[in-house]
Amino acid sequence: MTEIYAMYQGHKFWEKTLQMAAKCSWRAGPVLTQKMVQNDFKEWERVFCAVEGGEVVGFCTLTEKDELPEEYGFAPFIGFVFVDEKFRGKRLSQLLINNAISYARELGYRKIYIMSGEKGLYEKYGFVKLGDYRTVYDATEQLFVKLIIDL
Repeated sequence: MTEIYAMYQGHKFWEKTLQMAAKCSWRAGPVLTQKMVQNDFKEWERVFCAVEGGEVVGFCTLTEKDELPEEYGFAPFIGFVFVDEKFRGKRLSQLLINNAISYARELGYRKIYIMSGEKGLYEKYGFVKLGDYRTVYDATEQLFVKLIIDL
């Protein structure tokens, strides 16, 4: 059975998630590792982890900003979505994303955003592409949005 936790520094799975991010196969893992080491999060922001049998097998974040320059007013963002290769195909990304969405809804947000280079991944979770945007890393990524509270 998979459990999803919304964490802040000091949570019982914080260090295990940090360690997973540090050694994961994805190039963004070290960036999340550094953010977690420095606790570079606002009070309401969270790191979500998926746990199976006491082992952290996936993670994502919910933060105010992602990799867009400051002049864009989009918020909040789901970011750093990653599931260990051995645990893929079990809809863990969807579980993580749905938990982040529920938390954003509790905070009163009406929309949620994701930046990604992946094509066809987030659309299946109900996200719609807004366009291609230049990031703070001088790359172009797709910006996706999802309405999470009916207007």
